Amino acid sequence: MNLSRVSRASPVTLALALSVAATSLAVPAQAKAPPAVHVPGMVSAADSRAAEAGIEMLRKGGSATDAALAVMLALNVVEPQSSGIGGGGFLVRGDAKGEVETVDGREFAPAAADGQWFMKDGKPAPFQTFVPGGKSVGVPGALALAATAHGRWGKLPWAALFQPAIKLARDGFLITPRLETMLTRSRRSGTFDADARALYYGKDGEPLPIGTRVKNPALAAMLTRIAKDGPGAFYAGANARALVAEVNNAPAAPSPMTEADLAAYAAPVRQPLCGMYRQWRICGMGPPSSGATTVFAILKQLERFDLTALGPDSPVAWHLIAESMRLAYADRDRWIGDPDFVTVPATGLMDPAYLAARSALIDPAKTLALVSPGTPPGAQTLARATTEGAEEHGTTHFVAVDRAGTAVSYTNTVESVFGSGLMVNGYFLNNELTDFNFAPEQNGKPAANAVAAHKRPRSSMAPSLIYDGEGHLKLAVGAAGGTTIPAQVAKAIIGVLDWHLSARDAIALPVLYAPGNTVFVEKGTAHEAMIPALKALGHADVRAREASFKANAIEVTAGGLLGAADPRSEGAAVTP
Repeated sequence: MNLSRVSRASPVTLALALSVAATSLAVPAQAKAPPAVHVPGMVSAADSRAAEAGIEMLRKGGSATDAALAVMLALNVVEPQSSGIGGGGFLVRGDAKGEVETVDGREFAPAAADGQWFMKDGKPAPFQTFVPGGKSVGVPGALALAATAHGRWGKLPWAALFQPAIKLARDGFLITPRLETMLTRSRRSGTFDADARALYYGKDGEPLPIGTRVKNPALAAMLTRIAKDGPGAFYAGANARALVAEVNNAPAAPSPMTEADLAAYAAPVRQPLCGMYRQWRICGMGPPSSGATTVFAILKQLERFDLTALGPDSPVAWHLIAESMRLAYADRDRWIGDPDFVTVPATGLMDPAYLAARSALIDPAKTLALVSPGTPPGAQTLARATTEGAEEHGTTHFVAVDRAGTAVSYTNTVESVFGSGLMVNGYFLNNELTDFNFAPEQNGKPAANAVAAHKRPRSSMAPSLIYDGEGHLKLAVGAAGGTTIPAQVAKAIIGVLDWHLSARDAIALPVLYAPGNTVFVEKGTAHEAMIPALKALGHADVRAREASFKANAIEVTAGGLLGAADPRSEGAAVTP
């Protein structure tokens, strides 16, 4: 390790941390990237059956958008715990010229919602009060997003995108180990609705065993109607009435959502947020997602350090990453909300001069005793509370690249595992509204992420596209895992750009997550052996935790496209 190159601003003087630099973070053998091949497109998703649905679209001459939407629909069937048409998400698309656009399919609150939505007796009520339950459900955005994206960039007929998902729901799919685990661990939400119990649990109340074929005729019929009649079949008519009745009559925390709330929903196209990290252009989803600002801040604040020289085996490298995360997450918690309702200083949070000032707080030899939000340009007149909220855990990410070189990075979610636990026409409804801050203010200051009518809650989802200086795609990447998502995505980007790993190897690296004063390292990895070194650098609270990570990516190399699916998941990368 070349210690003199750790920081251009100050040399490393703490030898103790460096004494364990030999700790290996070698990527497991099974995570090695396959040989590079030239292919006319690729799809990477959390389930091979959904990835094949996307590939079917590419084989038919469809666009990356067509492929991504078909993946979303198929995942609704085979990965019901994580995503689907009862939820929402964010789509980032970039063409071969590097022109990027994004679609906001984040759910919004009913018109009846206000700052007291999750309050009881003047205090925020416990999360369990609302999940499972009706009041956690936001108006789903997935199909409105699909309609917006398909209208702009689709090449195949709308109905074609639904056929793989309809076939899976009609003919059946096999329960995988991951789904069986989720049915077991999240039994409260999984069994909350009688329709869901009948689908996924036996008469003895136990989850159906691995390998059981499950058919979902109600979902097949619903998808068939939407394929034939368009998204209006979801947002109006029989489905809208059934959805509203489900949340209005939920056995816990019933919601006053109306059919008018569904009719009012739209998925807008928003400007992407892009910034330069070294010679690379990083593009992602802006507010109400915190993905782009948080990922970029983590990276940009590390730019003055020679991460390449340090390498992935260095405790100092991970200490620097942890410190940058702490600063980025502090800004995220104070400033990010729905830009249609609050002023979000998104440009200021991406400002190079501002992030350079934040970076100057990072010392490679010690830990910041206290991390506070900064005041980015545009935020000088804003008085905001620093607050945290529950974040999505039932989430999935997928990427697609077509033969024209267009890439789509798309994250979809129902928030918690099985969302609200409520099921309509064979799909789970989200519990996305619990991503709002339960308290509308703190210490007399309003929360940017407070509940309001038709407002979208803050998200951690971070679908990202990375381009070289000439506008050529280098990486399409994203992840699932709640507030760990920006940490996972930033780590993967550092792995590819700074440590010159394949995307697969970068995703397989252990995850370090530092949202505040606690540093979480992935249990059972070499990061555990780094705990003494991290503590020696001043991180007083370092804890090992079980992995709950799931990332997917496609990398463009000199040899062609390389697909990456997280080895911790059941994901797959597939070519036509």
